[in-house]
Formats: sequence, C-alpha cells, structure tokens
Amino acid sequence: MIQNYLTHNAHRYASKWLVLAIDVAIVSFSFFLAYCIRFNLTFDFEVDKLIFQLPVVAFISMISFLIIGSYKGVVRHTGVRDVYNIFNAICLSSILAITVVLINRQWDLFENFTIPSSIIIIHSLLGFIGLTASRYVFKALYTSYLVGDLKVVKNVLIYGAGESGILTHSALTNHSKSRVRVVGYIDGDNQKVGKQINGVTVYHKDVLTEDFLIKKSISEVIFSIQNIGQKELRLLVEGLVDFPVQVKIVPPVEDWINGELKASQIKQVQIEDLLDRAPISIKNDKIEKELANKVILVTGGAGSIGSEIVRQICGYTYKSLIIIDQAESALYDLQQELKQNGYFNFVPIVGDIRDKNRLNDIFQQHKPDMVFHAAAYKHVPLMEYNSYEAIKINIAGTKTIVDLSMSYGVEKFVFISTDKAVNPSNVMGASKRIAEMYISCMEQEKKTKFITTRFGNVLGSNGSVIPLFRKQIEMGGPITVTHSEVTRYFMTIPEASQLVLEAGAMGEGGEIFIFDMGESVKIYDLARNMIKLSGLSFPDDIDIKITGLRPGEKLYEELLANGENTLPTYHKKIKISKVRELDYTTVRSQIDELCITNMFFSGNTVKLMKKIVPEYVSNNSELCELDKKDTSTSRDKATLKVVQS
Repeated sequence: MIQNYLTHNAHRYASKWLVLAIDVAIVSFSFFLAYCIRFNLTFDFEVDKLIFQLPVVAFISMISFLIIGSYKGVVRHTGVRDVYNIFNAICLSSILAITVVLINRQWDLFENFTIPSSIIIIHSLLGFIGLTASRYVFKALYTSYLVGDLKVVKNVLIYGAGESGILTHSALTNHSKSRVRVVGYIDGDNQKVGKQINGVTVYHKDVLTEDFLIKKSISEVIFSIQNIGQKELRLLVEGLVDFPVQVKIVPPVEDWINGELKASQIKQVQIEDLLDRAPISIKNDKIEKELANKVILVTGGAGSIGSEIVRQICGYTYKSLIIIDQAESALYDLQQELKQNGYFNFVPIVGDIRDKNRLNDIFQQHKPDMVFHAAAYKHVPLMEYNSYEAIKINIAGTKTIVDLSMSYGVEKFVFISTDKAVNPSNVMGASKRIAEMYISCMEQEKKTKFITTRFGNVLGSNGSVIPLFRKQIEMGGPITVTHSEVTRYFMTIPEASQLVLEAGAMGEGGEIFIFDMGESVKIYDLARNMIKLSGLSFPDDIDIKITGLRPGEKLYEELLANGENTLPTYHKKIKISKVRELDYTTVRSQIDELCITNMFFSGNTVKLMKKIVPEYVSNNSELCELDKKDTSTSRDKATLKVVQS
C-alpha cells in the first residue's frame, strides 16, 4: 500500500521545479560544508559572512541551473548526458561567483562578500559530487522501491559486451516497466572477461552450459551483436535451443526509434532469422532505370508477395503505380500503410482478374508499361478439389491479363510462378505450369516481353508453415507435420520480391528465372526448432503430430523439370531455365479448349490438364485414378494392336 502511494505521488509531484529546488538546497549545503572543510572541520569562521553569502551563492547557482537546464532531466533515467549538464552548470556557477567576488573587490560594494578562492573551488567539487550522487541515489531508490526488486520476474544474460550490449542493458534497466535483472554479459573477447560493465560481470561464452543457466536462474539470453551474420547467429542460437531459456535478439541500429533502443524492440528470435537466407544484392541503378517514368500495374497487390513488390517499387521513381486485388480489407490495410510511410503516388483498385471487362477498362484508362502478375490461388490441398477455381484464376485469369497486356502494348510482363509447377503432382502446380506455357506461346508474338520467375516457399506468406506452426504453439500444440521426411526450399518475402524486380529489369523476354534456393529444409526439424525458440521443450510441452501427406503434396519440391537445364546470369544466385521446346500452336489450342470447357463446369478439365502437361502425375489424391485409367487405356490399345497384327 505504501509502495503504491509512493509510486502515485512520485509521478504526481516529481516536477522539474522540485528537482531545481532540491539542487539549490544541495548546493547551499555544499557551500556550508566548504566553509567547514576550509577551516579544518570547525566553526572557526565568521558565521555572519556565511549567512550573507549563502543566499547570493544559492541565487547564482539557480541562475546557472536555469541557463544550462540541468534540472530538466528525468531523475530515474539519469545518464552520462545528465552528469555532463551538471558539470557545465557547476562550472558556470563557479565562474559567476568568481566574477561577482572580483567585482566586489574592485568596487568594494559589500564588506562581507569576500569569498576565498579555496572555498569556491571546494564548493564546486562538493556541489558536483552532491548533485551527481543525489540523482543516482534517487534513481536507485526508485528502482528498488518504486519499481521494486520484488517485481523482477526473470534474469537475463546479454550476449555481447560491446556498445550495443551496453545500450541494451540501459534500455532494460531504464525502462520504467522493466521486470528483468541483467545477471551478466557473455562475450568471446578474453580482455573483457572477468571485468564489470555497469556493475555487471562479463562471462566467457564457454560458461553457457545448462548448469550455469540453472544456477543463475536465467530465463532469457538476448543477442546484442550488430555485425553478426545469419549463419553465425544460427550456430549460436542452435547451441542454446536445447536449454530451458528463451532466446531474443536486438534489432539493427537503423531500426531503433530515433536512434535510441527501446526495451519493447527486443524481440524473440524468429525461425526466419536462422534459415541462412542472406539478402540478395540488387543493382538498384538497373531497377531504377527500368522503372523510371513507367506506369506499373501489380495484380494480387495486397497479397504476401504482391504487397512487398509494391513496397519495394514505392522506393523508386516511377510515373504511377496501379494496385489490383479482390481482397478489399487487405488492400485497404496496404493503402493506409503506404500513406503512413509517405507514399501517395499509387491507385488502389478493387478488382477481379477473372472480370475481363473490368480489366479492359483499367488497361484502357491507365495504359500500364509494366505488369507484375502475382494474383493466384496457391493452396495445394484446397485447389486439389476446386479445379474450377484454379483454372479460372491461375490459367484463365493469367490468360486475360496476358492478352490485355499485348493489346495495350505493355512493354514487360513479369509472371510469378512456383516450384510446384515443376513436374506437378497437384492441380495448383499444374495450373501454374499451364500458365507458364501460355505465356511462352504469347512470347512468340514478339509484342510484349514476357518473363517468368519460379521460386519455392516464402517465409511468412499466407499459408506458409511458419505462421501455422506459430499459431499451433500459441494454442498449446501439437504441431502438425504431414511427413517426418518432407523437405522444402524457403526464401523470405523481401528476397522473393527482389527477385521479381530483378527479373523485370534484366529480362529480355521468354526467360524463366530460377533462384538459387540454397539447401532444402526438413520441416520436422523446423518445427522442433520453433518449439525450442519459444522457450518450450519437445515433446514435453509441445509435441509434433504426423498427419500424412495432404492431397497433391510431394515429399520434396523441384526447381527444374526433366529435360530442363540452366544458364547463368550476371547475378550468381539467379539462373535462367532453358526449357524444352513446345508445339505452340497445339498448346495454345489446348489451353483455349481447357478454359472454355471449364466455363461449362465440365468434369473433364483435370484430364485436359494432364494432356497439356504430360508430366503432371497426381500424388496422394483421388485424382490418381485418372493416371491409372490413362495407363490402363494405353496398355489396352497396345494389346489390341498386337492382337490385330
């Protein structure tokens, strides 16, 4: 009750004027002590002179504090800057006092105002010490009683005893609502080990054992190293995930608020931080030149990839940006985000790429020079038994955008495809492959430069396993994994968007760009690491449940189809797929037939898809029956020929 009263009144009454009054009182008392010290801790001095001089010294000090503003600092957040202001105020006060004494001696105005120089010097030292000490005493009292050691709920270690680590310590200890205690720093520099920084011991990184963490009751380890590579961070974090601690990370300096680190910015290490996805080095001048004075249209602009493409385009100079998406709420959120970030040269349009009349009106009105086509249905299990929608959006929708782009003289068309289009085993992948094939057919017209980008799973996108696993962990588990051996390639949303922009800049038409995805990731291991990074244990706290492959799902994904190989580009991580030749006339006719058949809800659409894409073989799906029938029919025809002969 008393503590609550103190807390309430501290916030209510601790104004800058109260601080000023206390500072003047401390300086006045220091002046009295200066006299005592000057006269060997006795009262063998003229008290009348002291009484006369004290108000003048107090007034001079108050004027100095007002000029410097040393009283304006928040006492509980006292730091080096505040001590510097106190030093300046004391120096100014001493100079003014000496000036007044010299003037008095010259003109002999007041007989009692003859302060010895030794007293002024002693007073300055005592005043500086007293003011500085008082602030740190008040800060300690506030921390001990008003914030309260009893409120400390967890002990933390800061990994990194450099400048960033020290600032992290300050952010944690100065935060009024902080409920942590920094137990120590961890550093690999032997010159720092064993020393103390801000009263906190620096330990060598070798002490990070389970026994040490339990002995010190450590709840969190915070990584505060600015210049650290993702691979090094991954190795360090993986060395901790088996311990019963949460692992957090300090953001880069450029993300600090007004150059100052806030405790709220220290976030838990995400699995994305550990996948060793180094950012692609983009030749910004090439993209800048490509987008300059262009009208750019992005379909699916409110989706995961589309919205990031829009964000990155906004950083360049262009004529206008048209954003199309049928998801009203997502498009509104993107609109508000762009406006808040100072971007206004864009036009958000709620529209459906299946509506040819609506799209024709948009193309006619805005006449885009470049099109980035990201709109698509992409969820494999859903599309497996909703082939009508997959064909309508992924094939017919793409066909509509492609045809309009050619009709209105679009210079470049960049299509976002997927690795699931390679040797497809599901409707979604086959639909994207057919869209690629239609684009290849239209490239032969030489009216628009058509470019395709093909990459794997995108971290954090809608439908990605990571947001799903995160939700399952928050709900207490279990995490569901389709197969213990299933693997996937991953890249981040910014990487994927950079690749698309790079393709738009470097493409000359007809290319399928393949991104070097690095090593594939085992989803089961991914799930285990996410559990451990959440500060939980597997399988005690959160278990992993194997549910079996979903309809149309593969154990692993491929980036190249059979018969394809790659050619290098100037970017070492981007290659061009050298696809096999198509019978463009036949393929175009088959795709037209598929789209028309789909309009009448015919049940033969998947069979037509398999005819267009011979390598499309269904997996773990009811549609596998179509493959068996085709095989049986081929075998029967072969037998009949033998009999007839």
